[in-house]
Amino acid sequence: MINTFKLFAATILLVCSLSGFAQTSDPHSFANFDQVNVSHIDLNLNVDFNKKQLTGSATLSLKWLDKTTNSLVLDTRDLTIKSINSGGKTLAYKLHKADPNLGSALVIDIANGTDKVTIAYSTSPNASGLQWLSPEQTTEKKHPFLFSQAQAIHARSFIPLQDSPTVRVTYAATITTPKELVAVMSANNDASAPRNGIYHFKMPQAIPSYLIAIAVGDLQFQAIGKDTGVYAEPSVLASAVNEFSDTQAMLDITEKMYGAYPWERYDLLILPSSFPFGGMENPRLSFITPTVIAGDKSLVSLIAHELAHSWSGNTVTNSSWRDLWLNEGFTTYLTYRIMEVIYGTSRFDMEALLGYQDLQADLAVLKKDDQRLTIDLTGRDPDDVFSNIPYEKGALFIREIEQQVGRANFDEFLMAYFEHFKFQSIDTETFLAYIQKHLITPYHLDLDRIKQWIYTPGLPKNHPIPKSDAFTIVDQNRMSWLNGNVKATQLDVKEWTVHQWLHFLNNLPDQLSAAQLVELDSAFKLTQSTNNEIAHSWLVLVVKNDYQPAFERLETYLISIGRNKLVKPLYRELAKTSKGKKFGKRVFNIAKPGYHPLTVKANEGFFN
Repeated sequence: MINTFKLFAATILLVCSLSGFAQTSDPHSFANFDQVNVSHIDLNLNVDFNKKQLTGSATLSLKWLDKTTNSLVLDTRDLTIKSINSGGKTLAYKLHKADPNLGSALVIDIANGTDKVTIAYSTSPNASGLQWLSPEQTTEKKHPFLFSQAQAIHARSFIPLQDSPTVRVTYAATITTPKELVAVMSANNDASAPRNGIYHFKMPQAIPSYLIAIAVGDLQFQAIGKDTGVYAEPSVLASAVNEFSDTQAMLDITEKMYGAYPWERYDLLILPSSFPFGGMENPRLSFITPTVIAGDKSLVSLIAHELAHSWSGNTVTNSSWRDLWLNEGFTTYLTYRIMEVIYGTSRFDMEALLGYQDLQADLAVLKKDDQRLTIDLTGRDPDDVFSNIPYEKGALFIREIEQQVGRANFDEFLMAYFEHFKFQSIDTETFLAYIQKHLITPYHLDLDRIKQWIYTPGLPKNHPIPKSDAFTIVDQNRMSWLNGNVKATQLDVKEWTVHQWLHFLNNLPDQLSAAQLVELDSAFKLTQSTNNEIAHSWLVLVVKNDYQPAFERLETYLISIGRNKLVKPLYRELAKTSKGKKFGKRVFNIAKPGYHPLTVKANEGFFN
């Protein structure tokens, strides 16, 4: 059988050759950034909720690296290009046929040395990086809402640009909106700006394209601390401020451990429930799912994670999606460290062990090649291969290095590492060269083992395994109940944390009797749980065992939440049986209009 990925990669190279431009070092970008580099973007965009379009222009500032080049190649996806000019002169261009994963290359004929080019364009109503919500799909149900999600390669669906994390740009923007709405961006938001329909932004630090972000809605702001605050719809604001009140403390502690925060402010934007991820680390303004507002701060590790990205990911960035672990592995490691300082070692241990269990679950189902930290993504959509490998395997690898060199020494290394590569995009081999000098040689680390962590599937022998004393009592209670020694009502769960409940549920057998399910549900009201993570773990068991009393709750859950981490495992389980597939397809079709395009894409294959 022909290797379809290799065939696709060869096709891309042929297309690039026939188009007259060379394939770059990033297999997910057509841009010729090795010849001419976009250094700054000026956006002037109008937000049209009726047409579901952004319309306006992008002016790109250019830095020429190759004096023989007379073309600028940009990444686009479903953009309507209206005109392109420089210095008042209209430029010729060609928009190439779309590739299903990469979009369309925009090739502009331009004189070498030209300093700026302006592209007038509009987005598609179905832009993959934008979601347009009707008033009915918002929390308030009064005004429409728009938000972007550019990672991994969706910035090209709302801006013509060099859409590779290798390329870092500063940007400025003027955004025109309906006067009753507020615009915010991953930039210097002014919470006191008048609601006059015109908003101005500047991002002075150079960022990769996937961190350009915009949202427009009926938003209010409340400060948490001197450098932190929350934007949210009015009825969500108070609960979000209360839930995330430790954000300033997280920021202060991380600065002490890893160096000065380089982005001036750190604010949170609480999005409607259709947001497809837990959070997105857009600099200065992390986008956050409302599903982590639990009322008890049990899920705020998400905030620690997005904050940690301010150092690992936003300041030091992976140069391509093959090196995603440099972003997510370090950030997951930092997350656990931040949580340990603020909430104690017990919580650190529990969350690290839950993460390890998630990793084990992925290792059990992923292909060997997808278990490497450096996954070959040539010819593949990077959205399709996000897993716990770059996150939890990456963090475990970093934890092993910490244990080998000592925590104090490793913290000193990390502070120097973040400073050395500040506002740069690097690959795995650059990282290896750096640690060769600063860790491997001085501490006599085993280079072959380090390479095994990075380049081979699975986990090396004798790797660190997180442990939690708090889970030991949970395991004892679970076995006593499963063995029939005690009734569910006799389990001593009064002091259990959310993490202990997750450990209890996630480690139950896949198959339980109807009587056991009824007993658990009656004792602990699991079907009615308002904690979205606990409800998710319970509903997975519900689907696996066809526990019909909870299917009404399952339907409501799937329709009301668009976070892919929570809905995809449920749809996957439903699709395993004909009865479940019929139910899942019906519910998916009801929920689909409210889902983000990324959530639709991730789940529609279960029911085609």
